[in-house]
Amino acid sequence: MRQATYTGKGTVLVHQADPVPPAAGQVRIDVAYTGICGTDLHIFHGAMDDRVTPPTVLGHEMAGRIAEVGDGVTRWRAGDAVTVMPIASCGDCPACSAGHAHVCHRLVFLGIDRDGAMQSSWTVPADLLVRLPEGLRLDHAALVEPTAVAVHDVRRAQLCPGEKAVVFGGGPIGVLIASVARRAGAQVLMFEPNAQRRAIAQRLGLTCADPHTSDVRALVEEWTGGVGAAVAFEVSGSAAGVTGAVDCLQVHGRLVVVAIHPVAREVELHRIFWRELTVLGARLYWRQDFEQAARLLAAGRVPVGLISRIEPLTRAEVAFDALDSGAGVMKVLIDCQRSEGNGPA
Repeated sequence: MRQATYTGKGTVLVHQADPVPPAAGQVRIDVAYTGICGTDLHIFHGAMDDRVTPPTVLGHEMAGRIAEVGDGVTRWRAGDAVTVMPIASCGDCPACSAGHAHVCHRLVFLGIDRDGAMQSSWTVPADLLVRLPEGLRLDHAALVEPTAVAVHDVRRAQLCPGEKAVVFGGGPIGVLIASVARRAGAQVLMFEPNAQRRAIAQRLGLTCADPHTSDVRALVEEWTGGVGAAVAFEVSGSAAGVTGAVDCLQVHGRLVVVAIHPVAREVELHRIFWRELTVLGARLYWRQDFEQAARLLAAGRVPVGLISRIEPLTRAEVAFDALDSGAGVMKVLIDCQRSEGNGPA
């Protein structure tokens, strides 16, 4: 089999390896597709070398079929279409004991702390599997993990039908949050400075504005009749996104911090105090978020059109470079079974 391995800043090498037979309680998956996400790009840039130890197989957004099951695995059989919830919790830390295993103090994230899915054969614990609905295409199913992020973010926001929500950042997660929020009955406005990303989001049916050419607070006040938005999702990872999100919220509005901010940001605490705003972090997901994400994709309620490009595993570094360039590319998938050529989304 082949693996795409991060070996150091700016380098992903594809090499041959032997499949790992499943031990008791494990399954071996023939990985069909693996998506590249923003975290993978951070790793590629060397920004997570304090956590990621080269050589590491990247990838955690995936779909495939079970090839082999280990002893004691009874719920699964060869041929089942699955995705993997790539987080392993310890089960006994304070977070796990309080029912928050998804933010375990000793959380292990596959594709970061251990080898991930960017390989043609992947052996994982069976208890991390999530069954895919019948008929869901495997390339589309590679979007389950990022969609689960969006489902969890909207759940954390306690978004209600009829409420107005603003999304700052029009990358894949921002688009998915906006899409899930609309399915929850909210009205959604997205701010994204990149013209190509705005065009993609608008093609997918979302309402977008450029925060560099718009007065964000004035536009939201006009849109909401002077009330402000009920919820703001900060997905941009920028100082301007934080400021805009706080500025546009109504009294008792909710700010959901989704993006990873690598540096401290200034926040207008007076406005948080004055309007009694609530600030929420949204880091990962629960199993029910994964299951709901799979159902949304199977029902055609999530825009799979954000998949811009599919590259074979042998061209993994080309795929990273393409996504890094930002040239009209939203989501890139790796075809983990194909060794050459270039396929359309």
